[in-house]
Amino acid sequence: MKKLIIISLFSLLAFSCQQKETVDLIIKNAKVYTVNSNFDTMESFAVKDGKFVSVGSTTEINKKYASTHSIDAEGKAVYPGFIDGHCHFYRFGLQLQKVDVTGTKSYDEVLQKLVDFQKEKKLPFITGRGWDQNDWEVKKFPTKEKLDNLFPNTPVAITRVDGHAMLVNQKALDVSGITADLKVEGGEFIKEKGKLTGVLIDNAMDFVKVPSATKKEQIQALLDAEKINFSYGLTTVVDAGLGQETIELIDSLQQTEALKMRIYAMVSATQQNLDYYIKKGIIKTDRLNVRSFKVYGDGALGSRGAAMKKPYSDRENHFGALIFSPDRYKEIARQIADSEYQMNTHAIGDSANYLMLKTYQEVLKGKTDRRWRIEHAQIVDQPDFDMFKNVIPSIQPTHATSDMYWAEDRVGAERIKGGYAFKQLLNVYGKVALGTDYPVEKVNPFLTFYAAVARKDLNDYPKNGYQMENALTREETLKGMTIWNAYANFEENEKGSIEAGKFADFIMLDQDIMSIDINKVPKTKVLETYLNGEKVN
Repeated sequence: MKKLIIISLFSLLAFSCQQKETVDLIIKNAKVYTVNSNFDTMESFAVKDGKFVSVGSTTEINKKYASTHSIDAEGKAVYPGFIDGHCHFYRFGLQLQKVDVTGTKSYDEVLQKLVDFQKEKKLPFITGRGWDQNDWEVKKFPTKEKLDNLFPNTPVAITRVDGHAMLVNQKALDVSGITADLKVEGGEFIKEKGKLTGVLIDNAMDFVKVPSATKKEQIQALLDAEKINFSYGLTTVVDAGLGQETIELIDSLQQTEALKMRIYAMVSATQQNLDYYIKKGIIKTDRLNVRSFKVYGDGALGSRGAAMKKPYSDRENHFGALIFSPDRYKEIARQIADSEYQMNTHAIGDSANYLMLKTYQEVLKGKTDRRWRIEHAQIVDQPDFDMFKNVIPSIQPTHATSDMYWAEDRVGAERIKGGYAFKQLLNVYGKVALGTDYPVEKVNPFLTFYAAVARKDLNDYPKNGYQMENALTREETLKGMTIWNAYANFEENEKGSIEAGKFADFIMLDQDIMSIDINKVPKTKVLETYLNGEKVN
């Protein structure tokens, strides 16, 4: 009898084990921030065929599922893979192949970096990015004389950190055919006493004939950018402004699994690209989503190219500039509105924000769930905030903590109240898409989190935070880096949270950014990054 009971129990146990579903991966004993509609925290989840199949307690998951690959998180925090809502992934990769002058504290330091770079590389045309005169003791645009002396026979073109100004030497001007009498719309050739200083603003930069990257350099740029992004827990990036050739290269690399990063591509809104992609329709794979156009409304605040309703406070009778005429923006918006594509417009100054919001209103009458976006929404006039009710604010928290030292000088004490107003924008629309705008800022998403919540720099300045009435909560910030970004990309049903049926994109951190001292957040490290349940970092 005893033997019969033992056999029966063994049979029951064996039958029970057979009933468990075999999955590819189980994560257990974690603190899982699901970022679902209830913002639940769980302990465990199972992954099969690249997707989450179930989320629950460790006991529940162990009861239902079996796997040869099970990871005990030992209480560590697990989050959905981060999404960068606005960056320049491809451009960042290209920059890794060029001279980097980011963080330089003087023009002389920039020049020294150029000299050191050229000694090593010996290039026929020196290019780079990252200078910011606002970080220098003399906060004025540089001029090209020293550059001419150091590089009389080698063209040099280095872009300002925001991508809206460029410093070139005389050789670069000569090979590009740029003279002092050349005219430009939507930009400026900075002059002193009628002579070119070497600084070009916005559309003026297009006249510089910089050599194109080779195919090999383009591929390497994408792979280098992917590696760094994965190391920071980014599993999807929104690349704000790509051409057809680059998009097709990305697609081909993804199809062969050479490039794994998920990319939401904003197509640069040239007329050629508008005609081609609208006719072609939305392009959607598991890794690539092409369904939006990137339009430039104006320039940047740091280079005084942002279009303002009233003159800059620190430059008499200067208003910045729109890139195109108001009528051209309406033409572009109408063409996009008649398609399935999304329109995402760079707007920094209060005039640019107003014009684009008004344009959106006019062309979208009667059209629902278009999710058109304003990228940056940096300085908004108080009466214009309500126009964001049907427009997604796509904002970059580290812009506030990078610009706070000088932004009020540009626009004055009254206008700055509508600057970097993240909470106010959130309260109007109900969601915000959060990004970095790298390489203008750093790739690190933990700096995004810190800047949104603490609104301080890494030196704990200002002590009580910058315009704290517009700080976001930790929950709002995490949503803005995950599910709200997915929503802004029409992808909320496939990513942005840890829920059954969604792509198994998740990360494990060395500390819990939702509970630790906020000042410790910038030092957070990503222990592991998973895409489709596969470890990629």
